[in-house]
Amino acid sequence: MTKSAYVAVDWGTSSFRLWLIGEDGSIIAERRSGEGMTTAAQTGFDKVLQAHLDAVSVPDAIPVIVCGMAGARQGWVEAGYIDTPTSLAAILTAAVSVPGQSRDIRILPGLAQRSQQMPDVMRGEETQLLGTVAADAKGEQLVCMPGTHSKWVRVLDGQVTGFSTFMTGELFDIITKHSILSHAVAGAADMPADTKTFETALKTALDKPALLTNLLFTARSGQLLNGLTAAGAQALISGTLIGAEIAGARASAGQNAAITLVASGRLQALYEDAFRVLSLPFKTIDADAAVRRGLSAAAEAIWFKKESKS
Repeated sequence: MTKSAYVAVDWGTSSFRLWLIGEDGSIIAERRSGEGMTTAAQTGFDKVLQAHLDAVSVPDAIPVIVCGMAGARQGWVEAGYIDTPTSLAAILTAAVSVPGQSRDIRILPGLAQRSQQMPDVMRGEETQLLGTVAADAKGEQLVCMPGTHSKWVRVLDGQVTGFSTFMTGELFDIITKHSILSHAVAGAADMPADTKTFETALKTALDKPALLTNLLFTARSGQLLNGLTAAGAQALISGTLIGAEIAGARASAGQNAAITLVASGRLQALYEDAFRVLSLPFKTIDADAAVRRGLSAAAEAIWFKKESKS
């Protein structure tokens, strides 16, 4: 049986994912829960982690590498930020130790873009980058990590040159639940998806992102005047927001930059459809696999460095 080597943890605002990794790199055990930073801050980060470690019988000597919101200012121990532009290797050497623990626990830092005009931060996604971009990668890449707050990262010859956050997921949630457009989408869940309207809205927003708020209002006016269905209104809002996001992300990078999508599940399918409709070449990497590879790279750099032969 494979011996345990280390534990990898992705600790988000509202989610917790843990993998026990063996010496051969295999996943020996896995745990998932809704005990993200918000819950753990009340229960105790050490208690939450220990409960999951006990559940899969992790020996006390096995170290833990953590990424995500556990390293935020409101988290367990603040891990700070690495400033861009930077090499991804810099993240590996800046992990912060959690004090007062019998077990060796390290938390990875986030990335910061310290610009007066476009300040930005990320925490957690930098580890997905570690598992996505090869250190010796050549050329310009745009790495898209969709979510509540989508991240688009610009990488040139393996160096992170900058990134942008788009509140696409959160705006969709607010608009469809708490704005006047919530009436337009009522009942959409019981209807088939309106793919045609989604694709049309996507193309329009990519072409005219400055009209974002005007285009969103057509979800209501389209129903009042043109018979747009609830499913159509939902598709229009989604396509408009994603189209404007893609337009904004591409505006800050070379038009020939290769796109890498790091996603899974519903968002993977949605963004893959968007890229195909817009004729944008891309490749997809599974988000879970990317974060595990990033955490593994950090664990290797911290605890399992190969000694050079003289």
